[in-house]
Amino acid sequence: MKGPALKNPPRELAGMILSKFGIYIAFIVLCVIMSTLSPYFLRVKNVLNILNQVSIIGIIALGSTVVLISGGLDLSPGAVVAVAGVMAAHFGHPGQYPVFVPIVVAIMTGMLFGMFNGFVTAVGGVPPFIVTLGTLSIGKGLAMLACGGMQVIDLSPAFVSIAGGDLFGIPILIVLFALCFLVLNFVMTKMRFGRRAYAVGGNELSAHASGVNVKAVKIGIYGLAGALSGFGGLLLASRTVVGSPIAGSGYELDAIAAAVIGGTSTTGGIGVLSGTIIGALIIQVISNGLDMLNVASYYQQIVKGLIIIIAVFIDMRSKRGE
Repeated sequence: MKGPALKNPPRELAGMILSKFGIYIAFIVLCVIMSTLSPYFLRVKNVLNILNQVSIIGIIALGSTVVLISGGLDLSPGAVVAVAGVMAAHFGHPGQYPVFVPIVVAIMTGMLFGMFNGFVTAVGGVPPFIVTLGTLSIGKGLAMLACGGMQVIDLSPAFVSIAGGDLFGIPILIVLFALCFLVLNFVMTKMRFGRRAYAVGGNELSAHASGVNVKAVKIGIYGLAGALSGFGGLLLASRTVVGSPIAGSGYELDAIAAAVIGGTSTTGGIGVLSGTIIGALIIQVISNGLDMLNVASYYQQIVKGLIIIIAVFIDMRSKRGE
């Protein structure tokens, strides 16, 4: 049985290709431009540096993507990174605890924050913008309280090696980023939890009518995002060899930007994790390229903001069918 005929085959075909692969094409074009402007851009050392730099934000952005897919919003990752990093560092001093203890502490800290966000949003009915804005402030305050406003130093070699080592010449951060993506992508594409996240984001009332426990799904999604932010806080503390109460500042914006640039809809129900990775890489490639060209850092913030606005504008126009 034949499908509907295209009114303008070349134009509509091009539109479908751009809709599906536009972000990947944009990334390739960006890399070509940067490699033309700087001969050092495509060197292995610089490529590994870009991947290493993007890994922590990328891990956090994966969680933010799942939240956005479910129709939610999370503004607290930056604060969760700070408090989880500080808490992990307290358990990361030499000769006190096995290295798995700070790992568990960081992930559980983040998960508790996330589940709190999910509970108040799903059960309390408070808009996620308000809830996560509140936990953003709470997290920053708790991070300061947990360390008295001072950085937590004197961390064990085992703690530092969590994010500071390498595997067959590849920085361990890149390996951990890849593992997080593979596991979460499997969950979102092959498991019931992922399908329900898309269903809740697409139409919450229909999902509820179909027997989906919407409240439980939301709590689980925010808990998962919080755990990834907590893990990111652990990795940041390990990489910088310090637990800082001001770490992770602005990470929530970078995470949301990566997801939106990667094609995740701000209204829920649409998004793929591979797109988020490309979105995070686009941001990092721009930053790296501008650094190599000796462009002032504040221009990077301007560019990032413009990219977010353009990405959301395109998303909204596509939904209106314009």
